[in-house]
Amino acid sequence: MKYNKTLVYIAACIGMAFFGIAFIVMGSVLPSLTAKYSLDAVGSSSLISLLPVGVLTGSLLFGVIVDRFGYKLLLVVSALFTSLGIEGLSIFENLNVLRICIFFIGLGGGMLNGATNALASDISNDKERGAKLSILGVCYGIGALGMPLLLGMLSGTYSSQIILQGTGLVMFAAIFYFIVIKFPEPKIKQGFPVKQAIQLIKEPLLLFLSFFLFFQSGMEGLINNWTTSYLDGRTAISSDDVVLSLTFFVLGMTVSRLLLSYILPIIKNEYILLGGIMTAIIGLLILHYAGDLRIAAVSLFIAGFGLAAGFPVIISYIGTSYKNISGTAIGFAMVIALSGNTLLNYAMGFISKSFGISSFPIFIIILLLIQAIILFTNSKTIKNIY
Repeated sequence: MKYNKTLVYIAACIGMAFFGIAFIVMGSVLPSLTAKYSLDAVGSSSLISLLPVGVLTGSLLFGVIVDRFGYKLLLVVSALFTSLGIEGLSIFENLNVLRICIFFIGLGGGMLNGATNALASDISNDKERGAKLSILGVCYGIGALGMPLLLGMLSGTYSSQIILQGTGLVMFAAIFYFIVIKFPEPKIKQGFPVKQAIQLIKEPLLLFLSFFLFFQSGMEGLINNWTTSYLDGRTAISSDDVVLSLTFFVLGMTVSRLLLSYILPIIKNEYILLGGIMTAIIGLLILHYAGDLRIAAVSLFIAGFGLAAGFPVIISYIGTSYKNISGTAIGFAMVIALSGNTLLNYAMGFISKSFGISSFPIFIIILLLIQAIILFTNSKTIKNIY
């Protein structure tokens, strides 16, 4: 029985929305956990740090599993891990058990992120791949924006535990959808693609694309993690409004990816990447001079709008270039990307301590210029992909 392309793409979109929830859930519930367990800054940091560790582990594992066993098994297992982790946050009160739950959320989220990107890539032809991946990014934005919105809207009526339990139950329902529909067959029928995976490490094209995502993921993480500190230290914007302004960054990315789904099949992808870099630089220059909530929100929307093209376009390149082992190739790139998120956040901590928090937008602009240099120096390689 052949799989239904539309049903499979819907499954990918559902999985990516769940990743958006998984990635944002700790930021939404951390204040209540911190107050409940009287955690200091170190305790809160050690608790939330398990989420990216889980995401990195999931990103490392998903590729070879998908190429060997197919998508159904991985989507079911990863959604199960994520839903159990979220349910656990709302049920258990032992801190050590909560740490396991947070790791599970990250592990399931990391596998969902990689698997849904690889799945959307595999079921798309070369012309539509970037557009389909952009819509997938919109679904991430729906999940990432929906979770804090849901908590904000329902917190007056229901406790955060009840809301989390309801979210977990919705994920359980989606698992049944993953079980009943038909997915593409595994690419590798026997054995794990260890040899092919090792050979990928030597691929100049994949290394260049992964290196681009290293900076892409790092910049997205920097804006999510450091904007509140920057605005707190440089403006008179209240703490609540500072947190609110961050939603405009995600909103900018979501709107941009919706538009990208229409223009990627028409305009050359390398032009879109360069245009996105220039747009993001403009947004960050405005952020550098932002003095109130309105200007900060506009600047973050523009920055998010510009950064939105990075992941869909680059994952599209990888999916097109490594169709026979796309899961493993995308997994390799995701691990490099997440490493950039971690390392560049550490670098920002050092820069902030040495030169002050005011250097935050300038640091990201420098990273954007490095991305532009990477594109220019590899322009011939990019043109040969399609």
